[in-house]
Parts: sequence; structure tokens; C-alpha cells
Amino acid sequence: MAKIAFILLCHKNPEAIINQAKRLTAVGDYMAIHFDARAKSEHFDKIRRALADNPNVVFAKKRIKCGWGEWSLVQASLYALEAAEQAFPRATHFYMLSGDCMAIKSAEYAHEYLDDNDADFIESFDFFKSDWIKTGMKEERLIYRHFLNERAHPKLFYAAFNAQKRLGMARDIPADLQIMIGSQWWCLRRQTVEKIQEFCRRRRDVVRFFKTTWIPDETFFQTLVRHLIPEVEIRTRSLTFLMFSDYGMPITFYNDHYDMLLGQDFLFARKISPDARELKRRLGDLFAAEGVKFQISDEGIRLFKFLSGRGRAGRRFAPRFWETESTLGRERELLIVTCKKWHVAKRLLHRMRLVTNVPAIEFVFDEENTILPDLGGIQKTLAKRTRHRRALMRMLFDYYETDRLIICLDPNNMDLLQDFYTDRSKTSLLEIECELDDTYLLGHAKRVGLAGEQTSNETLERLLPTIRADVHFESDQIKDAKFPDFFRMRQSATIDENTLPLAAFLDITVEQARDLAATDHLFAD
Repeated sequence: MAKIAFILLCHKNPEAIINQAKRLTAVGDYMAIHFDARAKSEHFDKIRRALADNPNVVFAKKRIKCGWGEWSLVQASLYALEAAEQAFPRATHFYMLSGDCMAIKSAEYAHEYLDDNDADFIESFDFFKSDWIKTGMKEERLIYRHFLNERAHPKLFYAAFNAQKRLGMARDIPADLQIMIGSQWWCLRRQTVEKIQEFCRRRRDVVRFFKTTWIPDETFFQTLVRHLIPEVEIRTRSLTFLMFSDYGMPITFYNDHYDMLLGQDFLFARKISPDARELKRRLGDLFAAEGVKFQISDEGIRLFKFLSGRGRAGRRFAPRFWETESTLGRERELLIVTCKKWHVAKRLLHRMRLVTNVPAIEFVFDEENTILPDLGGIQKTLAKRTRHRRALMRMLFDYYETDRLIICLDPNNMDLLQDFYTDRSKTSLLEIECELDDTYLLGHAKRVGLAGEQTSNETLERLLPTIRADVHFESDQIKDAKFPDFFRMRQSATIDENTLPLAAFLDITVEQARDLAATDHLFAD
């Protein structure tokens, strides 16, 4: 009978990981875990302690820092595969999972299904001929070298890309490979994994090539499986059920999706809402059950769209994106940095992104040209962003696949602050208090249209007290609101004085916070 070694890449929610590992190994299957090296060490220690006595769980021998779109995700998968292949000689299949996945069939059904289908299950479509990539880069993912993380360093990422285009630095794709693309959620047989590992040892040139491609977790395994395995032994599909909205965001499943999920011709589903405790309980019980018969209707997409479109009393299956009353998500945390000097906030935001690996977006509701992903048009104008503020933020959480997100806001956005603080998600606020001299205030007056190049000095002198009072009023409004989880750092304070509010705001160590507080030229104009 089939024995599955689950390959789990994760970076958060230690309790959920522990529960998932116990549940999936209780029936005799295995699990290899790679826990992101960027995550909190105490979370990893908690997972190791909880699973230390479980002989069916192993950890990747090396932990690395992972980033979306990077080779690091493939490398972490290879480390976990190596650990599983060595620790579990009886494993017949290796199944890639995320922490948001849950089984929608019993273990008994999954084992029989794999026994009856001697094949590798992996989406594997021709990179150039298929329409798997709908928008954005295509050939450019491969022929140019991508050393930077697009989400962490968007400006540098595109600057390096455009420089290579201008200089004609396109490279050749390995001649003997047909590049394929597909979902990263695959299930491979043991002999296939062994062939991939041998290929990687033998063909370092191919590994070097993929290391500098963009989003290689959608191409690396997909290409190698097609290169190494006969076509008749490949099923070009995933065994993990997932759907995307019209705006390219992954759809989340809730308690009332149980019956629909069981009717799909898949073994697992992604993504299960953290709030769907009843769904998780029922699916967990189902995985260990025996003798369950499943009626496969496979009408999930049509049924979901029908019910979502109709709505009903209570929560809909999927809230429409324009419903501003929709929540960001109970398990999510929005971190807001507010500062009148935008360049200071941006400088600190850049350092926060590097230290915490939390996605950080600049003045999303203040600057039209803020770099944002394509979210179906909702991100195009400031008016749309503000009107659909919660929907926009929820889509950004989904896009970055994170439960923590940092944004910047100008202190005059009191209505936005109040709105976010009324959401069910956790909201924290850090105010950066800067010294504002007359030169800065005059520049501010020109930026917001209160003054122009031809405005006389006498008029400017009369404006200054009003502008200064207005800036102080905005800061006083924030203080008077008595927001919970509110922190303040000051230009006039010492590095040590600014360290503690930074550590509390970001929930990081004092050493990391001191590194942020000591950012070179942080308050320089």
C-alpha cells in the first residue's frame, strides 16, 4: 500500500503545524518539515519539542530564509525531500503541502487512489505555448537573471531587469530542456524523487540556471519531471484543490464548504480559513476514518460561483471585493507607520522589510505611484484604494500570502486609522515624531498646493504658524484617540529610547529593534 511522506514548507502558526503533523502521521504516513529561518526561533523550538517523540516526523537538516518568487523555496523543498527520502525508506510518494492545506478525503481513500494510479501528479504545461501565465513577465522570467526579491525590493528588482534588457544580457535556456510550468502543489513517486536528486547532483549547470530565474517553484520540478519521466507516467494535474477569484486571489474555504469539498476529485484543499474551526475538526476526523464512500461530483467551481453570486442570510461564501465592511481576517495583523516626513517613514520601512521579512508597502493611500501588484484594477487610483480600503488590504494580505503586513499612512488619514482599528484583525500603530523646521513646512505647503513658486515671503510667513498648528493638531488627534497598541518614536530621542517602542510594535528582539533604531541618516532631510 502507498505510504506518503508529506513535504511541508511553513513559516508561521506553530500550533497549526503541530496539529497538522500529528493528524497526517497518525495513520502511518510521514512528514518532513522545513520551517523558514526568518521565522521566530521560539516557534521552531516549540514545534520541535512537540514533535520530538514522533518517529514519523523529520526536519530538514538545514533551514534557510525563504522569499516568494526566489530559488530559496525550491532549495527548501529539496532539503525537505532529502530528509524525507533518507529517513523514510518505506515512503512511496512525496506530497508537497502548505500549512493552509487540509485533507478532503480519508487516508484510506488517498492510499487506494495512489495505489490505483501509478503516476506522478504535477501540473506540467509548456512554458511558451500554454496560457498558464495570464499577465506580466513570461520569457523574461528565464532569459534574464533575477537576484533580488521582487516583493522585498521592487524598485531594485525592476531596475536590474531593465538594465539587463538595455544591455542585451539575455541568456540561453539549457538546450536539452523543454521548460514546463504549473502549480507547486505536486505528488511524486519515490523513483521520481530519486531521479531528480541524481539529476541535481549531475547537472549543476541546470541548477545554476534555475537559481536566477523568477518564480522557479512553478518551473523547476515541473520541467525536471517532464525531462526524466515518460509522458504516460505523468498526470498533468494537482491533487490539491484550489480556486482563484476573478482578481487572481486564492479563494478561502469556510465551515459551510465541507460537503462541496468532499465532492471534488482531489485529496487535499487549499486554503482553509484559520477561522474555520468546525471545518478543520470535521476534516481532521474524516482523514482518520475508515470505510467512507465519496460521491465525486467535481462541480466545485460552478457551485461556488453560484452560491457566492446569490448570497444568503449570514456570511456569504466569498464577500464581494467592493464590500468595504468586509474584514481583513481575525488572524491577521496590520502594522501602520505614520509620519509627516514621508522619506523618514520610507527609510525605516525599507529596513523593517529587511529585518523582519514582513511585506511592507509605502504610502498606499497617499501616493498614486506607490508600487502595487495587479489586483484587478482596484489598485489603480487613490480614490479606488480609499473607497475599497478593506478589500484592497485583504487582497494584499492574500497576494503576499502573509498574516502580517506593514503600511505607511500620513497622519492626516484619521478616518482610515479609525476604520482599520474597528476591524476584527489586530491593528498596531507606530508614530514617528520628527522635528519640523520652517524649511520643511514651506516645502510641505508647496507640495499640498497651499503655496507656489511665486508666493511672496510675506504670505509664506503668515502661513507658517497655521501649517505648524495643523501638523500638531493631526498628531494630537492620534494621541487623543487612545488607540490600543500605539507606539511612538521621536527624532529627539536616543537610539535606546526608540528601541523599545520598535521592539514592541514589530514584536522583534531588542537587538533587532536597536539595529532599526540605529539606521544611518534615518531622520536626515
